[in-house]
Amino acid sequence: MVTTDVLRRARPVLAGLAAAGLAAGLVAWSAGLAVWPDVIWAAVTVPVLAALLAEIVVSLWRGDVGLDIVAALSMTAALAVGEELAAAIVALMYAGGQYLEAYAERAARREMTALLSRVPRTALRHRDGRLEEVALEFIVPGDRLLVRRGDVVPVDGSVAEGVAVLDQSALTGEAMPVQFKAGEAVISGSSNVGEAFDLTASHRAEESTYAGIIRLVEGAQRSRAPMSRLADRYAIVFLAVTVAIAAAAWWLTGDPVRAVAVLVVATPCPLILAVPVAIVSGLSRAAKLGILIKGGKAIEMLAQVRVLVLDKTGTLTLGEAKLVAVRTVGGAAADEVLRLAASLDQASKHIVAQTLVAEARARGLALAIPAEVVETPGEGIAGRIDGHEVVVGGPHFVAGKIGDAELIALGRDRPPGALAVAVAVDGKPAGLLILADELRTGTEKLLRALRGLGIERIVLATGDRREVAASISAGLSIDLVRPELTPDQKVLTVLSERKVGPVLMIGDGVNDAPALAAADVGMAMGAKGAAATAEAADVVLLVDQLDRVLPAIQIARRSRRIALQSVIAGMGLSTAAMIAAALGYIAPVQGALLQEAIDVAVIFNALRALRG
Repeated sequence: MVTTDVLRRARPVLAGLAAAGLAAGLVAWSAGLAVWPDVIWAAVTVPVLAALLAEIVVSLWRGDVGLDIVAALSMTAALAVGEELAAAIVALMYAGGQYLEAYAERAARREMTALLSRVPRTALRHRDGRLEEVALEFIVPGDRLLVRRGDVVPVDGSVAEGVAVLDQSALTGEAMPVQFKAGEAVISGSSNVGEAFDLTASHRAEESTYAGIIRLVEGAQRSRAPMSRLADRYAIVFLAVTVAIAAAAWWLTGDPVRAVAVLVVATPCPLILAVPVAIVSGLSRAAKLGILIKGGKAIEMLAQVRVLVLDKTGTLTLGEAKLVAVRTVGGAAADEVLRLAASLDQASKHIVAQTLVAEARARGLALAIPAEVVETPGEGIAGRIDGHEVVVGGPHFVAGKIGDAELIALGRDRPPGALAVAVAVDGKPAGLLILADELRTGTEKLLRALRGLGIERIVLATGDRREVAASISAGLSIDLVRPELTPDQKVLTVLSERKVGPVLMIGDGVNDAPALAAADVGMAMGAKGAAATAEAADVVLLVDQLDRVLPAIQIARRSRRIALQSVIAGMGLSTAAMIAAALGYIAPVQGALLQEAIDVAVIFNALRALRG
């Protein structure tokens, strides 16, 4: 059996042969060399026709009925009735069309291919006082790696020391480099545009962010859009219509040349090329913006969504506690209360403690070295800072340590869902630090823009308490708030909303994975979200910005609209041209040229999906 790869490698030779033969025949014709032009044109048509027939056999062996059968019929019929020039034109246009198809596919996949081409194969690892180059599969968590200027970060990890300046544009679409300080986490796939730095690996290569993205990209490239599969089914119908018109023209007029003209003007490209080119163009355009859409089916369904179901934590909100207020007691200065608490919290690995330390450093506060530290896991920490006895923790923990309940009463007065961290200094209440998971900036503007795109209903589905959900959704254009949901209840919420239309579900946690899988389109906040969520989702946002959902839907709708435009225009023009040919208004040579004009037009129209 002739393989598809062999046929593809033969395409450049066939295209060159067809072009040279057509030109040679025209030279012979202009020189008046009798039968030689027809002989040359027939000779260059036969190899192209043979390769096409082999490709058709391969397709039929796989169970695919392709529209290339029309091209084979037109060349065969043209040779049979002595229209060698028309046959040679069809041969050249078919072989050259393969080049045009390859160009369109390469252009459409540009951004996705760029992701694949950047995959590092090795890394420089510190070992016994020297550097060794090792394959990625041998890197384990805890290894210290050197990332040189220009290198792609090979695995997920953290900056060991110094400052790393990374270009994340290939992953997130962010144009500006981002700085990471010692201890901060960096994701694989970023490019080092600053000085060389050491990276402490936190994951194996196959478990890292970039490896997961590559797997998703490869899956997206292998997938086929429903419109493309629909085109395959329409191939039989279009083939039957073409043959019927050609047969009718021959039977009614007795002129086989009219049948040949019908066959050569029948164009398969709107269905077999325009749809996949437009869809893949959309995938590539989205990837450039840090939006990974897993294939044609996802982008087509994304174009049709009418309901949006949102998770809260990490989706509608930032997903991490931020210091939103400092309430002081007894005239203490807010920055001093934060400085003392953060200085002591340097000795703790608790996520809240690290949040306070990061906030203090961001404010430029000079942190002191803690001494005599005693930590009660999950409750609080005590120690000495600059000669002061400092206690930091929950209001009840701190009140128990100093024998004063004032902080407990003060802690009750906080926003729903907020966390209160009490601070006592030298046995007296000093203040309360209020932390909360904040709503993402511009959320209401985004929701209104989504409604402008045709989203008819927006639902907040969260596992948080009712008062927390009500507080975070206040003032937002949300039609329904569903609080205190378990993962299976989120699934039921998604399924119940389908009565309105196709549902887009956005989430970031492991508990969102079942709902993402149940939705018509699941979208994961992949920059910080769980791996299970990214695997269950149809769309992954590689940058932690909810507003990317807007261009994702816009790109999907534009790609689908352009694909439909190409199909409708191309098939309409083809049908009109076939009728004109059947009536004798278009000769075979004219039909061959017209066919390719239509093909080129619809393919370049499909490539418009690459542009914003």
